[in-house]
Amino acid sequence: MTNFVSANRIAEIGAVIGDVTRATILMTLMDGRAFSAGELAAESGVTPQTASGHLAKLTEAGLVTVHQQGRHRYFRLSSGDVAELIEGVSALIAAGPLRYRPTGPKDRAMRLARTCYDHLAGHLAVRVAENMEVRGFISLSDGTAVLSKEGRRYVCDFGVDLENPAYCRRDLCRACLDWSERRFHLGGRLGSGLLDRFVALGWLRRMPGSRALLITRAGETGFAREFAFRVGDEQGDDMGASLNTGAGRDAFEDAS
Repeated sequence: MTNFVSANRIAEIGAVIGDVTRATILMTLMDGRAFSAGELAAESGVTPQTASGHLAKLTEAGLVTVHQQGRHRYFRLSSGDVAELIEGVSALIAAGPLRYRPTGPKDRAMRLARTCYDHLAGHLAVRVAENMEVRGFISLSDGTAVLSKEGRRYVCDFGVDLENPAYCRRDLCRACLDWSERRFHLGGRLGSGLLDRFVALGWLRRMPGSRALLITRAGETGFAREFAFRVGDEQGDDMGASLNTGAGRDAFEDAS
């Protein structure tokens, strides 16, 4: 039977996502890691029993998959396509009418650098993609991304294994619309490989309980050298200057 897209199916998926608790669960799973029902219940502010009911609906809709490990069950997004759906909805919300809400340190950190399922998002991700495009390593056009021969050679020399079995079920290179920047960052195997390499090099550090990523001092040097990105070097990027240097970085770590 052909799995064609129908208005009814779109409405069904919309109804599943359109619940606050289920939306919170999906946003939590955008971290890219697997969570237990208890952990997702705590993040959503509901009981484990309530969370289990919502997870059953998300699993039935094909948005979430469950992995059994011994007696424990862990949940994660079923695919990168689901992550792009959530990121796309977030971009629509960000483009809508402004609502006043004071911006806290965690909000600024999310806009600077965060995980988007299995790849890098935020201002840093967009700047990396733009730098690679200027150098002829990728081309971004109409929402698509293409890796050039020179680009493949560069990322391999940089230490990204594009043939890693962990990435092989994904497209090689995808353009993902960034909700906070309204511009494209890199997804697919290339985006996943770059994020893993940045973490392995110690340029980025994952923050406990958050999708936000911390740019380390080694990262400040590395991103400036490789991608001409300097934290806080643009107008309006005071978030980078306050969160990723000296006492500001330490204060953010304490607040997290």
